[in-house]
Amino acid sequence: MRKFLLACAALLPFGVQAADIKMAVRTDASSIDPHYHVYTPNAAVFHHIFDTLVLSGRRGEIQPGLATGWKPIAEDIWEFKLRPGVTFHDNTPFTAEDVAYSISRAPNVPNSPSSYSQYTKLIAKTEIIDPLTIRLHTKGPAPTLPIDLASVAIVSKRATEGKSTSDFNSGVATIGTGPYRFVEWVAADHLTLAKNPTYWAGAEPWDTVTRKAIPGDAARVAALLAGDVDIIEGVPGVDRARIAAQPNLTLFECDAFRIIYLHMDSARDVSPGISDANGAKMERNPLRDARVRRAVSYAINRQGLADRLLSGQAHPAGQYVPPGSFGASTKLQPIPFDLDQAKRLMRDAGWGDGFSVVLAGSNDRYPSDAQVTQAVGQMLARIGIKTEVQTMPAAMLFSRGSKLEFSMMLSGWVGSGEASSPMTALMATYDPKTGMGPSNRGRWSNPAFDATLNEALRTMDDAKRQDLYAKAQEIAVEDMGVVPVYFTVNTWAAKKGLVYECRGDELSLAMSLRPAKP
Repeated sequence: MRKFLLACAALLPFGVQAADIKMAVRTDASSIDPHYHVYTPNAAVFHHIFDTLVLSGRRGEIQPGLATGWKPIAEDIWEFKLRPGVTFHDNTPFTAEDVAYSISRAPNVPNSPSSYSQYTKLIAKTEIIDPLTIRLHTKGPAPTLPIDLASVAIVSKRATEGKSTSDFNSGVATIGTGPYRFVEWVAADHLTLAKNPTYWAGAEPWDTVTRKAIPGDAARVAALLAGDVDIIEGVPGVDRARIAAQPNLTLFECDAFRIIYLHMDSARDVSPGISDANGAKMERNPLRDARVRRAVSYAINRQGLADRLLSGQAHPAGQYVPPGSFGASTKLQPIPFDLDQAKRLMRDAGWGDGFSVVLAGSNDRYPSDAQVTQAVGQMLARIGIKTEVQTMPAAMLFSRGSKLEFSMMLSGWVGSGEASSPMTALMATYDPKTGMGPSNRGRWSNPAFDATLNEALRTMDDAKRQDLYAKAQEIAVEDMGVVPVYFTVNTWAAKKGLVYECRGDELSLAMSLRPAKP
């Protein structure tokens, strides 16, 4: 009888079966603490458990979240009206005290590999007007504040004050207002969540959500084909056609906000991974010369990477946000592959005989990331830069990169869809006091770029801010402090009967997954 019932259940439409979802993700979170690490896998997790004042839509559009509305009431003051009747998972009420506490906590979590200070840097102080009204005093005009706050989780002051990141990882402090409640996290294996039946925006259709970490592309696809999971992220390009042809699966794709880029140590005279052509350590770092950095950029065959290694699931980049994004420059086009120009620049800079460098990259984070890093290393060898490629898990890459252990590092950044995100995080001069450049692991610094970006961040007029962002990108590309390589394409595949709302920010969210309408 049991076998008969199971066989019948397999024939039922998806929505008739138990409302439990298994999602296979490429990379596990580095922590459940929503303020520990600006990292897409972490954000994908925290949005299930916690809310933000402002929500970000599938293409970066901002929408009301725990704040029902916001407005500037002075040049340096934003007022936020908070949503009434919201409770945390422990049934305590959400108030402005929790907002003020969260904003204070977010930039000050110990040992953060990439601090949330980049999203709170413009806030000078918080002022609680009443339990459902808070004013944020800023360091001058702050037009991007609502966008920034879409990345800052609101935690319970009562439940988390005095608690550590490990308390979030164990679930002791993991008390949010979000659509799902924390059940269990086994690092590098799975996270289990349960539906919050009293969620302020309405209960989700899924009773439980299990996020399984399956780094290997082939293993993730195999899990979907075998029916072990209901949806996967990061469909490899080589499997795209096979999955699209499966009658019981559906493929979902959209252009991403993510930029894959190359960081280079342009600050230190002696850099840990730099040696001469014979492998001897040097007292002079070639990457400090903009001509060498531009040579590196010209040596990369972006279209070849997109076509051959990524099966078309990428677009060559010439700036740091996709064309058409707010802050994109119309003057910047994808950077051409030009070996002759690259070799000429190397000779002009006095490095015609080349040098050696260690190139670090991840092997479990982005589509074909290890293969792309190897290919870039081979491309650099063609202009005399002998490259030792080292790939490793992303958590290790970011941790070591934040300690400045690398001279050259291939990585990625996905922001809000606005140019302020990658420029503030990756290229602004590193300054813990101001919160600028928290992920600037090459320590590039350009006063003209900083001045232009800072002016943009304080310009309320949208048209003027757009032009300033574009100008800042043009300065960065000319000096090539960070080499833009390509923009990715986001992909998901799910069982027939499920529909996924594809997002530019790459987040794999159970809230974006719905049963297909009959």
